[in-house]
Amino acid sequence: MASPIDWERRIGRRLKLRDLYVLLAVDRHGSMAKAARELGMSQPSVSEVIASMEDTLRVRLLDRSPRGVETTPYGRVLLRRAHVAFDELGQAVRDIEYLADPTVGEVRLSSPESIAASVLPPVIAGFARRHPGITLHVDHQPTLTMDLPELHGRKYDFIIARLNKPLEEDKFRDDVELEPLFNDAVVLAAGKNSRWARRRKLRLVDLAEAQWIHASPGGWSAALVEEVFRASGLERPRPVLETFSMHLRNHLLATGDFVTAIPRSVFERNARHFDLRILPIRLDRPWPVYLATVKNRTLSRPAELFLEALREQASKRKTCALDRGQALG
Repeated sequence: MASPIDWERRIGRRLKLRDLYVLLAVDRHGSMAKAARELGMSQPSVSEVIASMEDTLRVRLLDRSPRGVETTPYGRVLLRRAHVAFDELGQAVRDIEYLADPTVGEVRLSSPESIAASVLPPVIAGFARRHPGITLHVDHQPTLTMDLPELHGRKYDFIIARLNKPLEEDKFRDDVELEPLFNDAVVLAAGKNSRWARRRKLRLVDLAEAQWIHASPGGWSAALVEEVFRASGLERPRPVLETFSMHLRNHLLATGDFVTAIPRSVFERNARHFDLRILPIRLDRPWPVYLATVKNRTLSRPAELFLEALREQASKRKTCALDRGQALG
């Protein structure tokens, strides 16, 4: 390992951000000639930059062949850190812009529609009142994938997600930080005027003939319904509709004899407007909601402000859940 003096003399003064940018371009194209054209440089100049970096670091960063160049393991390690460096510099520029005018900025996030239809509305309403110059961009993401390319690529500052498996079974990348926000409950819901809501006594076997709506094949709520039915010795009810659209589900529940398993937070946000009722059959399984960020990545001040509002709302949900006697992680 280089001493502090070695770093200053051999690396700190010789390795420049421009050199890293050149290496990024060469790696992206797999060709020094193509990278040179993109950068507006000559190919010998690009080759000279790479050779100087290899001399400084005393390792080979690229393997050359007649077919082009390929990044070595040493080069990939350097590039992985270079991406972080450029990302942090870009964030620093955005932070400076925010400091220059703290009333403006952008926050980009993604969440499943069930979060957008329940947790986000009060958070966004309060945030917009306090920070009217900050623009929020919310995209729909049904499930949380393992590699989270949009998160690592800075398309999103963070992702709010429901996990369809226990956390120990989901193998996320080591650089992903998962923060538990709250445990949602799952309830069976139907329209107020449906035959199911009007029954004084309702058994699980009665719902075997209901028109079921599931969010998606293999999703958490569908799996939970199947588990509950099988535990009672019943066949899994066949859904008449599978959709991620909470709007579609709510309208169908309000106008027919449909039944669905939904997060309690969604029910509470939509029950009055759509005249929904919780059916008296318990589904004793929490549905955890997590905040996903990248470890050691500094968020912009607008993003931090939004997360403060989100955590405040999540804390209120935890308090309400404890009042109802729900178990929380």
